[in-house]
This record gives sequence, structure tokens and C-alpha cells, in this order.
Amino acid sequence: MGKKSKHIAVIRLSAMGDVAMTIPVLLALIQQHPEVKITVVSRPFFKPLFQQIPGVQFLSVHTNHKHKGLLGIFRLYRDLKALGVDAIADLHNVLRSKMLRFLFLIHGKKTAFTDKGRQEKKQLTRLKLKSIAPLKPMTLRHVDTFEKLGFPIKFSANYFLPKHNLSQSMLEITPTKSKPWIGIAPFAHHSSKTYPEDLMQHVVAGLANLEVQVFLFGGGRHEAAILEKMTLLGPNCINMANKVSFEHELELISNLDLMLSMDSGNAHLAALYGVNTITLWGATHPYAGFAPYGQPDSNCLTADREQYPFLPTSVYGNREVSGYENAMRTITPEQILQKIKIQLGEHFGN
Repeated sequence: MGKKSKHIAVIRLSAMGDVAMTIPVLLALIQQHPEVKITVVSRPFFKPLFQQIPGVQFLSVHTNHKHKGLLGIFRLYRDLKALGVDAIADLHNVLRSKMLRFLFLIHGKKTAFTDKGRQEKKQLTRLKLKSIAPLKPMTLRHVDTFEKLGFPIKFSANYFLPKHNLSQSMLEITPTKSKPWIGIAPFAHHSSKTYPEDLMQHVVAGLANLEVQVFLFGGGRHEAAILEKMTLLGPNCINMANKVSFEHELELISNLDLMLSMDSGNAHLAALYGVNTITLWGATHPYAGFAPYGQPDSNCLTADREQYPFLPTSVYGNREVSGYENAMRTITPEQILQKIKIQLGEHFGN
């Protein structure tokens, strides 16, 4: 048996939800194998996510300049080699990471990659009448990757990041926490997994009648404008879009009592801190393995498969199917509000 690796480069470049799902695995790895040094290789935007993990350093990848193209991959290889990396855990498994993996492999270093189960997911999303069953969660697929490197991980317990203390700048924006804090992230990258705006307005209006504080999350001018209109539905609503940095947004998310989100990055961010997270699913489905970490299945509200029997039609939501545009309308605002009330029952005396 060869020499055991001591310094692993963990590659996961995008997107936010996918990057977030690596964190519980890294927390478990470090707790169970404290002798191992970890360097996370990802986009600079994601660095704040890893700052709470002891023993982890972060290497920013700049795919638009320094690490662009074939020459950039060689630069990244040299950067990692200079850090003393002696193994690669490729949790992304795309062309760029495969090439980097190859460079380490030909120099005698250990490499392993995550099997994303592409064929299984293709079967899950085929456009035909079908019965569906849960696939292996991505977190467990990453666990398998580290086991290939010689680091088995017991993943029976939940591994969450500690909640942040609110900084002074956030305390100046947020009200005193005298009632439950609810986050709502109503947007997703694709329309097929975005809850209709008019129905989300009903949800926000319903929350305006409860003793809760609502924070609305989004980004960019278009989303910020929509959220600003939603704040008119109740005095207990605050639009957070473009108001604070990502680091400060994480502070707030970690202190929520509940997050309502699409199948998108904000759901995974909230789940990292053990926040009660309710997700809404349209073209996608939690069975594909991307449900927020540590959340009960009952917190995933899915579109009606009796009315739309081909669901799920996509793994990531980038595939739109004619006739399925209104699938998410089968999740009613009343269902969502009832689920929120049940989850926050202790606050309402239920």
C-alpha cells in the first residue's frame, strides 16, 4: 500500500448549492481525520463559506484570467503543487478538473472523483410515464470520493456550521429578534423551478398577518425591484437584495428560524446552519439527490405528479417541457403557509 496522503485539494467550482453541499462532508472528514490538511479550490465568491471550518485553507480559482484555458490549468497545478498538495478530490468532475486531475496523476499523486450518477439521473428525468425513487444524495457521493483516497467517513450524524453572531452593521439593519425570523428566497436560475410571482405574493401577504419577521432574498436590479414591491404587502417584510455583502447575508441566514426557498442556493446555505428549510420543486425533484442537507423529506413540497406525470423533467431546471409551464401552480400558497405554521408551531402555541 502506498504512502497515505496528508494534503488533499478539494475541487468544486460552482454553483452555490453544489459548493455548499460539500461542506458537511468536509466537516465530517476533518473531525474524523484531523491529521489531514484540506485546500478547497473554488471561486473566490465562495470563500466565506469555508472560513468557519478549522484546518481548511482556500485557493481562489480565476477562470477568466489567471486560470483561464490550458495555460491557466497548468498555473493552477503549479499553485497547488507549491502548497504541498499530494492528492486530489475532484467533486466537480468537469473538463477543467479532469485535466488538473490528470496532471497530478501522471506525477504519481492520488486522485479520485465524484460519480455524479449521470445515467441514473437521465433515467429519473426521462419524458415518459415512470415510477421514481430516490437516488444517492450528492453528499454521500462525495463521501465515496474520500473513501477512494483512503479516508472513510461515517456520515450518520448531522454536521452543521455554527451560527454567526450578527455584526454591528447587520444589527443596524435588522430589528430586535422578538419574533420568528423567516427568510424567503423566491428566485431560481431557471423559470421551471421558480414559484410564480403572483402565488408568492399570496404567501408573503399571508405571513404579513402572522407575528413573524420576513426577510426577502435576491440579487440584481430586477429581483430587487420585485422584492421591493413585496415589502408593500406587510410592514414586517424587509428587502435584503443588494443591501449587504455575501458575508453579512450569511450572518442573517444562519440566524433565521425558517427559510422558504426554491431548489436553489439559498436553501443549501440555510441548511448548512441547521435552519429549518422548506423548498419548492417544479421541474426538478429532491429524488435527484440535491435536497438541502439534513432536512426532512416532508420539507420538500413538490409539484403534483398526477397532473404532470413526467416530473421530474430536469435535474437542474434547465430543460423546459411544453405543457409543464404551470406545474408549480399545483403547490398552493395555502399548502406553503400551513407548512410554515406547522414548522413554527412552538412560536404560535400549537
